[in-house]
Amino acid sequence: MAYVTDELIPPAPPPTEDKKRWTAASIAGAVFLALWFVAAVAMAAWLVGGWNTERVVQYGPKYLSGLVTTIELVATCIILGAIISIPVAFGRMSNNRILSTLSYAYVYFFRGTPLIAQLFLIYYGLGSFRDELDAIGLWVVFRDAWNCAVFAFSLNTAAYQAEILRGAIQSVPRGQFEGAASLGLGRIVTMRKVIFPQAMIVALRPYGNEIILMIKASAIVSIVTVFDLMGETRRTYSRTFDFQTYIWAAIFYLLIVEALRNVWVLLEKRLTRHLKR
Repeated sequence: MAYVTDELIPPAPPPTEDKKRWTAASIAGAVFLALWFVAAVAMAAWLVGGWNTERVVQYGPKYLSGLVTTIELVATCIILGAIISIPVAFGRMSNNRILSTLSYAYVYFFRGTPLIAQLFLIYYGLGSFRDELDAIGLWVVFRDAWNCAVFAFSLNTAAYQAEILRGAIQSVPRGQFEGAASLGLGRIVTMRKVIFPQAMIVALRPYGNEIILMIKASAIVSIVTVFDLMGETRRTYSRTFDFQTYIWAAIFYLLIVEALRNVWVLLEKRLTRHLKR
């Protein structure tokens, strides 16, 4: 049954300034997105229009070879960096002043200086000590540009991974340590069974960001004659003088990063599924 009332319905309040701003921001965002879409379509049309089958057949395998080299370089450096980062992270958390100072100096240097400068210091700097390195049998290692790149990148990412690991461990509540101690668990077992699994969940996303940054930073190894994806791109451009070679390189890097991002999202959902119940 419907009832009629004499009460007046108050008029709707006028739009506030925040809503007006939000509307303007939405319009500006839509226009910006439309411009990006038009630019993407225009670039795709330009790339398709300038497609050269002969160059694709000739230089396509070299791009794939450079892509494999980039993936191998990043994977090797990430693994070696993870191994190095463990003692560095525990050194940063140590109560021993010497270990703490040395670890802090290591992290401070490699995080505070450009990666390209570190690569040049190793690639060109160690060449100044060729006789000394040859005397101890190390010149056979550092005379190769690939080994110098792996060494520089591993030391660099180890500094960042050490800080990620340290922050993740320190984010675990102190009660977890106390609970493990009350059960009679040793320090190593506590770290391996209790602390590390919880810390890795916290560190998962920063680790993914670090890998993505390493993928993009790996392009600088082409300067020291490592023919990764960017190295093959530079060599192709020097022979064809076609600017599209760099666009294709950018597309390859974008595909690598996007694939890794999606894998990392799936991995994060898998490892944190128990937190969403």
